[in-house]
Amino acid sequence: MANTVDVQTADDLSALVAMLAEDLVINPDGWENDTLERFLSAMAAWIQSMDSYARNTGDVDVMAPSWNTFAKILLASRVYE
Repeated sequence: MANTVDVQTADDLSALVAMLAEDLVINPDGWENDTLERFLSAMAAWIQSMDSYARNTGDVDVMAPSWNTFAKILLASRVYE
């Protein structure tokens, strides 16, 4: 599963969440955070680090909350340590 997406609507985000659920079943070794507890902890940590991520990558879109920002949070939560 790619780490980049273009999520613009609630329907796009819903489709991404469904794809994440399927990917966890099909590809569990690709997930660092393969339990809900670890996933949510990683999500909270990544949200706290979003400003550093934006500075380091130039991806300033994450600082303007949108459906796409939430999608990036979900994707990062799979592997963020």
